[in-house]
Amino acid sequence: MDPREVKHMIKQMMSGNLAQNAASRLLASGMQTNALRTNAVLRKDEWKQYDTAVIKAAQVRLIGVADLMSRGLVYRISNGLGTTVLEYEDQSDVEAASVNMSGVTKGNNDTVEWDINYMPLPIIHKDYQINIRKLNASRTTGQSLDTTMAELASRKVAEKMEEALFVGLSTYTYGGGSIYGLTDQPRRNIGSLTANWDDSAATGPVVIADVLAMKQASIDDRHYGPWGIYIPTNFETAMDDDYVSGYPKTIRSRINEIEGIEFLKVADKLTADNVVMVQMTSDVVRMVEGLPLTTVEWTTEGGMIFKFKVMTINIPQVRADQDDRSGVMHWS
Repeated sequence: MDPREVKHMIKQMMSGNLAQNAASRLLASGMQTNALRTNAVLRKDEWKQYDTAVIKAAQVRLIGVADLMSRGLVYRISNGLGTTVLEYEDQSDVEAASVNMSGVTKGNNDTVEWDINYMPLPIIHKDYQINIRKLNASRTTGQSLDTTMAELASRKVAEKMEEALFVGLSTYTYGGGSIYGLTDQPRRNIGSLTANWDDSAATGPVVIADVLAMKQASIDDRHYGPWGIYIPTNFETAMDDDYVSGYPKTIRSRINEIEGIEFLKVADKLTADNVVMVQMTSDVVRMVEGLPLTTVEWTTEGGMIFKFKVMTINIPQVRADQDDRSGVMHWS
C-alpha cells in the first residue's frame, strides 16, 4: 500500500472515523448503505469491478425472480433497511346487483371488508473477506482482484431469492407474518399430475390435459391469464419429446401454442415432480424490494482484514383475495 494511504488511514483512526461502527454510520445516514463505504479501502475502479461481478453472477440463477422484475411486478420500499414488516390489506367482494322494475326496492346495504396482513422483510446476505496483503499484492503487481468470492457470495444470495419464490421461507416468521412461495402458499390451487411428466406414461396428450386442467382451475378462480409455467429440472428433456409419434411438434411447442400461455421455463429451485402455472400479474405475485443487491465493506483486526457483505432485501409476495381465489396453480 502507498505510504500516503497508510498515513491517511492512521490519521483517520486517530480521529476516530474508522473506529465508528457500521451500525452507527447507518443510523447517522438515514440507513443509506453507501455510508458503509466511507472507509474507502477499495478504489473507485476496484469497487466498480466488484459491483460488476455481483450483478453478472446474480443473473445466472434468477429465473423466476427475473421474470417478475422484467414485467415490473415489483413493489419498492423507499427505506427498506428501516422497515422490518410489510403491512398490506386484502379486500372482500360484495353481493350482486339487484334487478327490479321500480328501482326503489330496498336492497342490501353492502360494504367491502378489509383485512390487515403482515409479511416480514429480512435481509438476505452472504459475507466474505480479503486480507490486506492480498489487496496490496494486486496493486503492486498490477493484477486484477480475484472476484471469485464476490461471485460465489452473490450466487448464494441469488439462489436464496429464487428458493424463496418457489418453495418459500415459511419457517421464518416475524411480526405476525411468514414468507410463502409458489408451492407452499396456503391459498394456492392444488392438483395432481396424471403422471410425472418425465415418466413414459406422460405422453403429449396427457401433459396437455394437465396444462388445460391448470388453466381451467385458474379461470374458475377468476384469473384469466396471461400465464407462465415453471417445471423442475427433471422434466426438462421430456418437453422435447414428440407430442405423439410421427407428429412434427414437441410437447414443449404444443404447450406454448395454448392460448394465454406466455412461456414454459425450467426453474432449478422448483422441487422435482412439481409444476406451477402462474398468472403473471401483481395481484398474484410480486417481489417486495427494500434494498437492491449491493455490497458493503468494513475492516477488522486493526485494518488487516477487509470484510464484505453482499446483501439485499428482495422477498416474494404470493397473494390471494379474501375468498381464497388465487392465480397460482400447483400440480404435483
